[in-house]
Amino acid sequence: MGTPLQWIVFNAFILLAIVLDLRVFHRHPHKVGLREAAIVSFCWIAISVLFGLGVFYFHGKQPALEFFTGYLIEKALSVDNLFLFLVIFRAFAVEDLLQHRLLEWGVLGALVMRGVMIGVGAELIEHFSWALYVLGAFLVYAGIRLFFKKEEAHPEKGRIVGFANRHLRVMREYQDDKFFVRKGGRIFATPLLVVLMVIELTDVTLAVDSIPAVFGITRDPFIVYTSNVLAILGLRALYFLLAGIIDRVRFLDEGLAVVLVFIGGKMIGEPRVRIPVDTSLLVVGGVLLVALLASVLIPAKKKV
Repeated sequence: MGTPLQWIVFNAFILLAIVLDLRVFHRHPHKVGLREAAIVSFCWIAISVLFGLGVFYFHGKQPALEFFTGYLIEKALSVDNLFLFLVIFRAFAVEDLLQHRLLEWGVLGALVMRGVMIGVGAELIEHFSWALYVLGAFLVYAGIRLFFKKEEAHPEKGRIVGFANRHLRVMREYQDDKFFVRKGGRIFATPLLVVLMVIELTDVTLAVDSIPAVFGITRDPFIVYTSNVLAILGLRALYFLLAGIIDRVRFLDEGLAVVLVFIGGKMIGEPRVRIPVDTSLLVVGGVLLVALLASVLIPAKKKV
């Protein structure tokens, strides 16, 4: 799957969607309300489902199941990423009007970087069979680390902030939605640029987990790429829809940890143990559903 025409058509559609978003629907910064976020989220989910049905119609059941499983994994990991974005925006006191603009440019950078990473991953798996076992072992390690990871994130104290302060002239105050401003004949970076750098670096570290996880479901680069892209493009609207409740999904990390260990074990066990993709879809969906229900039904412990 993934003929040159399919690659061209898909990327042309994505480019058109991004241009319309940046130049038509969100030319001016504004606070994204729940109604707008819900509509946009529904549209992207509907587009993803239609794409998956198109894969089923033209290519059959197996590629369609691979797409939906990869999409579900990437979407769940993206929802987990939303919590980090929330922490970043709070740490840097980013106004609601500017958050959508940051996420726009963050998504653009994520699409480029993930496209490169998927291409490299596909070449490694194709030419070096041992790479599959290395990626599987890494996913098992990442899942165990995620399960026991409890420390709070402090992005404002990260290395990227220190790097920016050492090598760039960074202003103290935000300058609307500008990343650079000219003052006194010199160019200064604004705090908005620093936040964008933190978001991009965060996405790179998160993609290191998510992309190998989808390769654990399918070796088709087109399926890996399209499931990643379609999940990411709906991320901004989903952030504004879930920002108020995302920190209440307390057991999402544990659910994702189990999913990563399962996919990693699946990769290591191949070809000795062959797990059908429909079984993988049921396991991933079931684990995430249990994590969601546990978050809702089990009350949080009150802080003393």
